Amino acid sequence: MKLSMAEELLLLMLDDRTGRLIDRAAPSCDYALAGALLAELALAGRIDTDTTKLWAANATPTGDALADRVLAQVVAAPQPRDSRYWIETLGTDARDFRDVLFERLVAKGVLNKVEGRFLWVFSERRYPSVSGKEEREVKARLLGVLFNDEIPDPRDSLLIGLCRAAGLFALILSGQELDRVQERINQVADLEELNRSLAVAIRSIYSQIAQYAPYA
Repeated sequence: MKLSMAEELLLLMLDDRTGRLIDRAAPSCDYALAGALLAELALAGRIDTDTTKLWAANATPTGDALADRVLAQVVAAPQPRDSRYWIETLGTDARDFRDVLFERLVAKGVLNKVEGRFLWVFSERRYPSVSGKEEREVKARLLGVLFNDEIPDPRDSLLIGLCRAAGLFALILSGQELDRVQERINQVADLEELNRSLAVAIRSIYSQIAQYAPYA
């Protein structure tokens, strides 16, 4: 069973024990999910990027409703915008994206959906893993890339860049392991222009947050 890049990324954002999103992974995960949908479109030849802009290369729908929703927005743009614009714009829809992705993973038998209450008052929905098999496979594939020197598949390069942007490697690897492969993470991630744009966009967005946070 093949999972989309956004589905794989969402699995890595979940706490295995509670079925909740890992707090430490937010809010950069919202932008990384947006980046995952753009990455799928890039791999499908629907969008292209350079150092200054992102544009629609082919408006033909992919057949994936979520990716095609993003593609339609890019196609409808009156002029090409840069990657940061799209990552920031699409990031505002991250909750909707997550809801769709969770339902897909439940339908595929990867996650269970559990309805409950938080503090006995607030409704809460959790998504514990059915077996954990799919998440383990994703992690094993990424670690296989990081701990050898082979040229990675473009899809894995993109996913590694998304995990870097979301800060997920600090959750997947021990501190010692992360120190050992940090250079390799950067090397692999920076093979793809979209990853470089994502990293720059998130740093820029966070610098603005930090700038205005004292006055919030």
